[in-house]
Amino acid sequence: MAIVESSQRGPRRDGPAPDLFRAHDLLWGMGVEHLPEDAPAWVGKVLTAGWPVVVRRAPARNGWVAVGLRGHGREQRWAGWLPLEAVMRCATPEALRQAEPQRQLPAWQALRQIGAVLDATGLAWGVTGGAGFELASGVPVLHGASDLDLLLRTPQPFSRDAARALLAELNQAACRIDLQLQTPTGGLALAEWAGEGARVMVKGDHAPVLLADPWARAEVAP
Repeated sequence: MAIVESSQRGPRRDGPAPDLFRAHDLLWGMGVEHLPEDAPAWVGKVLTAGWPVVVRRAPARNGWVAVGLRGHGREQRWAGWLPLEAVMRCATPEALRQAEPQRQLPAWQALRQIGAVLDATGLAWGVTGGAGFELASGVPVLHGASDLDLLLRTPQPFSRDAARALLAELNQAACRIDLQLQTPTGGLALAEWAGEGARVMVKGDHAPVLLADPWARAEVAP
């Protein structure tokens, strides 16, 4: 399990970042008192069990952070808001890549295989999705056929040739790897950027948009 220290004096972040919290960070501190009346019963149960929530992309709301919560099944996904003052600790994707998996699964084998490949890019990278959740919480959510979700922070343009070369390397791993490039405009699937499409889907805070250049903040498809 990842080591993420608790703080009673306000939110703490593990790992460097210019912003307080970013998409894919895992947060602790949400309780049933923060739930709306119409929240499903399972949401309260997993929060009571101490499960973290994940920061999701959404338009900013002063004093709040948009979060999502997973349950025991694929159909159990819930989106809500957490007061920033309630956040007690945080695990970033970058911090989670340093955690030691407690089980033998293809996803963890793949993580060990591709570490050097991603390090060679010289860019920050980390673990997200179910893999990140398991590393942070200790809850065994992965199985033998699970993908490995990763992110690579690309504040500067990342060429399509570089994307194709990286994808070819990741495709040699022990399981399917779903890597997102984190661009100034949002998240972009490496596999899509490595393709031939003139425009690619970028997931931003307001809505997904089609862009020719995900590193040009002002460009939005009509």
